[in-house]
Amino acid sequence: MGKPMADETDFYATYSGHKAYGTPTLSAKNVRRFDREFWYPAQCSPALSVLEVGCGTGQFLLYLKEKGVGDFLGIDRDEALAAHVPAAVAENFRAEDVRRFLDKNTDGRTFDRVVMFDVLEHFTPEDGVRLLKSLAGVLAPGGKVLVRVPNMASPWGAVYQYGDLTHRAAYTPDSMRQLARAAGFGCVRCYAQIRGSRSRRFLDGGFHAILGKVLMTPPEIWSANFHALLELGDR
Repeated sequence: MGKPMADETDFYATYSGHKAYGTPTLSAKNVRRFDREFWYPAQCSPALSVLEVGCGTGQFLLYLKEKGVGDFLGIDRDEALAAHVPAAVAENFRAEDVRRFLDKNTDGRTFDRVVMFDVLEHFTPEDGVRLLKSLAGVLAPGGKVLVRVPNMASPWGAVYQYGDLTHRAAYTPDSMRQLARAAGFGCVRCYAQIRGSRSRRFLDGGFHAILGKVLMTPPEIWSANFHALLELGDR
């Protein structure tokens, strides 16, 4: 994530306190969620290598270890996170700015999957394009990039987008496709983040079905956050 100009307030200086960092655990519910959001859509397998940009306290890294992935790495610019990353995946964590990490990748290390959960919105669109172009250099042939961002096409996305003052860009599925194309990627698909119990998801779907018949311009995706799966080349 980029550093602010000298005359700007540095909200990252108090970020760890705002987010109340703690060491994560991994429950069966967490595994099912990551399966649904990452493993199956990204067609992952234990044999593939994974880079997580903006890995936070490392819950997704725990998940990768649980799934048997042997080659994975998480990076995040906040050095305060190192004290909270679980010991089981501490050796897979690196406190480093993503741009510095990519600039130092002189040994040509590549990854089959790059994951960015709640990261792209922290960059301006222009910096987001530059980041994706840089990540293309560490993608193995046939590699994919999976991102999750607040969904500003949905009435429910604002609470995530504006709940963090470090956010610099807002996305809809259409603008995500535009960003991907500008960076030389194609957007394979955009899909909802599915949360809550089965009964709540059923009621949520019914409510949105009714709203969709009432509104003149219902959103493509209703969920407050959405995922996008990107591949190199136009789509």
